[in-house]
Amino acid sequence: MTDHDVRDVDLLEKRVEAFVRERVFPCEARLDAGGPPARELRARLRTEARAAGLWALPLPAGLGGGGLPLSAYAAVAESEGASDHGPAALGSASLLDVTMLARHGSSRVRSEYLRRVVSGELRTCYAMTEPDAPGTEPLLTTARARRRAGGGWTVTGRKWFVSGAAEADLVTVLVRTSGSAGDRDGLSLFLVPTGSPGFRVVRELPVLGATGQYEIGFDRVRVDGDHLVGEPGQALAIAGERLLLGRTLRALRWIGQAQRAFDLMCARAVERQGARGPLADRQLVQRHVFESLLALRSARALVREAMALVAEGRDAHVEVGLAKTAAARTLQEVADRAIQVFGAAGLGPDTPLPALFRTGRTARILDGPDEQHVSSVARRVLRGRRPGSSVTPA
Repeated sequence: MTDHDVRDVDLLEKRVEAFVRERVFPCEARLDAGGPPARELRARLRTEARAAGLWALPLPAGLGGGGLPLSAYAAVAESEGASDHGPAALGSASLLDVTMLARHGSSRVRSEYLRRVVSGELRTCYAMTEPDAPGTEPLLTTARARRRAGGGWTVTGRKWFVSGAAEADLVTVLVRTSGSAGDRDGLSLFLVPTGSPGFRVVRELPVLGATGQYEIGFDRVRVDGDHLVGEPGQALAIAGERLLLGRTLRALRWIGQAQRAFDLMCARAVERQGARGPLADRQLVQRHVFESLLALRSARALVREAMALVAEGRDAHVEVGLAKTAAARTLQEVADRAIQVFGAAGLGPDTPLPALFRTGRTARILDGPDEQHVSSVARRVLRGRRPGSSVTPA
């Protein structure tokens, strides 16, 4: 990347940061509440993002996006992600689905849906986890697709903790097309229009009081054959591609939110006057600032390293596992320290800190719990150090 390109990206990052701070932050409470008012507000923010030239920055230019390469998107993703609503308001929330469908969707899916997804006309979601089949164990999937005599497939099953399902027009669902629960082979992905007969939103599943997650059901939903994503049995390979990028994007956004909590904490420490002067003069508050800054900068370095490898298409399993775990822990830790510095005010509705802390806590489970990443990274590192094996760099 040339110096000119770097300057352009720096400017873009500042513009995105200003948009999220000035336009999105003030709307968070209303967006969190959901319902028709939130949809109208989100539509207004999207119109403003388009007018500002900030719409869908990392999506392909040929489909109406900004064409910003992943290698340059990292800093922008942090600024977008400072609010949970930033990616949706700025049109980048569909990056994972667009990337997956562009690589593995049929010609009909690509021509009929992709441009409309990038424009925001259609909304997408991704359904993998089941009540008795956690996302970390996809081999336990029981949702099933069966071939129809006249062509196409019929999908039956349940999924839950599906983000944005109530407003989605399309859902990519992981199902079993052969074998039984526990078999490694036989898992496939289908793109299902949510207006299909037999699809329903069963219920909303608030997460620590926050809206946006749902349980959905498929009751013999008919799906055209060209809505199979990839080939039958390819789901694990496609999901693996998606997970590496998805975990890295989430980690970038969590770093953005941790930075927001850190900035709030520092402002509070300087501005809050006690009987013995500002909080900033107290050693315990200074320790909160130091430990938070140490965690934030350490995690950011890990996440940027992971993003660079993912953008280059290189093996990044160890780096992504480290980055995802570090970013989730950092967000929870920094938000917790910020709440401590704010005192009772940090627990109430006047700051975003309760929401940031909630996101940090859920982040340690989303996209694989900490325990899964600890074990997975350690196994990969140790595998290359066994006698007779070449050493794998950590």
